[in-house]
Amino acid sequence: QGQLVESGGGLVQPGGSLRLSCVASRFIISPNAMSWYRQTPGKERELVASDSGVGGGTNYADSVKGRFTISRDNARNTVYLQMNSLKPEDAAVYYCHARNRYTKYEYWGRGTQVTVSS
Repeated sequence: QGQLVESGGGLVQPGGSLRLSCVASRFIISPNAMSWYRQTPGKERELVASDSGVGGGTNYADSVKGRFTISRDNARNTVYLQMNSLKPEDAAVYYCHARNRYTKYEYWGRGTQVTVSS
């Protein structure tokens, strides 16, 4: 069974930066669309950024455009989320997601907490 493990979350001041990492094991990410979602208590999980893995196709939530960047390193089987100019409303648990473009099989990570506070 494949696994996704996120890391890089933590406490950061408003305006600061964090880089989240998501390492896949027991499957390869190259045929997968890779995404980052986030969730706060009482709210639905929302899509933050996605990378189709085909032709560099990426997509971002309007709330993070220009501040967050998703990238992948297929050789390291890892996807990243660079988060700059963080705001208190960015605080959430961030989840990594993989969806195979051919089989549609999905994996979720367990999440990493991001707290934005002074």
